Amino acid sequence: MDENSLPQRLAAEALGAAILVFIGVGAVPAALIVNGDTPFTMADLGMISFAFAAAVVATVYALGQISGNHINPAVTIGLAATGKFPWSRVPAYLGAQLAGATLGAAAILAVLGKKASDVGLGVATYGPEVGVPQAFAAEFVGTFILVLTVFGVISRKAVPGFAGLAIGLAVFGAIIPVAPVTGASINPARTVGPMLIQGLAGGKVEFAQMPVYLLAELTAGVLAGLAYVALSRTAADRLPQQQPAATGQEA
Repeated sequence: MDENSLPQRLAAEALGAAILVFIGVGAVPAALIVNGDTPFTMADLGMISFAFAAAVVATVYALGQISGNHINPAVTIGLAATGKFPWSRVPAYLGAQLAGATLGAAAILAVLGKKASDVGLGVATYGPEVGVPQAFAAEFVGTFILVLTVFGVISRKAVPGFAGLAIGLAVFGAIIPVAPVTGASINPARTVGPMLIQGLAGGKVEFAQMPVYLLAELTAGVLAGLAYVALSRTAADRLPQQQPAATGQEA
């Protein structure tokens, strides 16, 4: 009787993804606009990473009890692949996450104006000096760390109440080494939404790079989930379990 309806869950997923993109991705053009001709520094990267982490922490605690706050198709697919989320809900969740990420990117443009598009709108991209294998590896590793953390905090053995903080810190940490290579999307919805809005705004977008991001992120989501299950499974896990109470990421 106390369970939220599917429309409520989808609305929460869309809102969470929109907040993540607006705050996290929006921090990129904001930093570039404020800096002007000043070179981008490690301090800028740290603030952008913190913006993503803050958005994750806020949405986990605000919306986790409604939808699980996946806000990332790699998380949703990873949960479904390990039997922790019904496949029947996956298309709807992915659609909501993509819609929310697109709305969040549009909000960046609405707030920061054309200057945001002129400096790239925070679209995840990699240069020709990087190449496909390195870009794939970077997005795979970053997403793997994030999804592995999600699985850890939703475990029945996890310390309750720290899901948002743990996931936010994982995002913060993963972005720092991955961002110089690919922009550290580590989220298919975050990859696609800003690309679509930047393209509609007339900005330059490397759409040919999108499959590299999506394949790396979704593959990492599945393998991270399977790896955590293999590492953590005990005899007790083979017994029927009651559905756990919401911790911020499961649904």
